[in-house]
Amino acid sequence: MKVAIIGGSGRAGKEIGAELARRGHQVTAISRHPGNASAVEGVTAVAGDVNEPAALADTLRGHDAVVSAVMFSDTDPASLVGVVRDSGVSRYLVVGGAGSLEVAPGVALITTPDFPDAYKAEAGKGAAFLDYLRGVEDIDWTFLSPSAYFFVGDRKGSFRLGKDELLVDADGNSSISYADYAIALVDEIEQSRHSRARFTVGY
Repeated sequence: MKVAIIGGSGRAGKEIGAELARRGHQVTAISRHPGNASAVEGVTAVAGDVNEPAALADTLRGHDAVVSAVMFSDTDPASLVGVVRDSGVSRYLVVGGAGSLEVAPGVALITTPDFPDAYKAEAGKGAAFLDYLRGVEDIDWTFLSPSAYFFVGDRKGSFRLGKDELLVDADGNSSISYADYAIALVDEIEQSRHSRARFTVGY
């Protein structure tokens, strides 16, 4: 497949691009600083900006899927979904956040006392982005939330999947590496098991 990654030079974007290329897909890594993208065979770095929607839509045309791996504070859902819609690409995947995952029925992680203040603004915008997507019916979207601790680490190849509840291991930890997150997201691109839904990945 041909897959475009908006935010292709970021930590998540790089790992997703590398995983796609590893499986033989063609990747267009789009970012404001394309020189920072991974120098991996199968990954083509191009310049693009979410604040230039018409040009970005042109760049996305002809791809089989689009992955959004940008900070939620850098854009808004209506604009970004509009870009995808204008591009004609029907498959759209979003690198989500953990803040909107539930730690108990009806209790989001972001509302818990220990949730770091430094991440609340971004997490809140991520939750709003998911809420917006849930009203989108003309695009085949998927929102993949990482676990609470999203870190640079090894590609283990083993993890668990969940839906809207925060995944926690036997020691009470909630974590996933960017590399293993990328496996779960590329699996979803290939298999499309969570159409118009959010799911999560963790150890």
